[in-house]
Amino acid sequence: MTGRARAVTPAVGKALEAGIVVLFVAAVSTTLYGGVVPDARDAAGGEVGDRALEHAAAEVEASVPPAGETATVERRVSLPESIRDRGYRVAPGADGDALVLTHEHPSVGGSTPLVLPDRVRDVRGEWTAGGGGVVRVEPHPDGGLVVVLSNDAKAGGDGS
Repeated sequence: MTGRARAVTPAVGKALEAGIVVLFVAAVSTTLYGGVVPDARDAAGGEVGDRALEHAAAEVEASVPPAGETATVERRVSLPESIRDRGYRVAPGADGDALVLTHEHPSVGGSTPLVLPDRVRDVRGEWTAGGGGVVRVEPHPDGGLVVVLSNDAKAGGDGS
């Protein structure tokens, strides 16, 4: 081997080492961002959605006054600002016997039953992402109670 060939050998060796490192980093990045990280985000988003929905249902159920009381009740409900970096909506189901969370990502969303007394005649309104909601229980014109869900005006950011 000539002197020139021996001088090139360390440079070629280092270039091969650098190439192997770049390939390794590319393979790990592709694996993580192609499968592991999105799957973890989906699972976390689904869990946050489930917890928010369960918390919202518990707050609605706790807002209904005991039998024999006709007082109007207003209760603030703390909700996440967003789920999986997107807005969402919580509204009563078609029969008013459940709360439904809708979200644009398929891994987030669902429904949870509402356990309300028979004197609750209607559940209406909705909450949208923004961090705050209000549940209001008031007398129904035909007797019984109505539960109204609305966004918290103060959570909308009026500067206060």
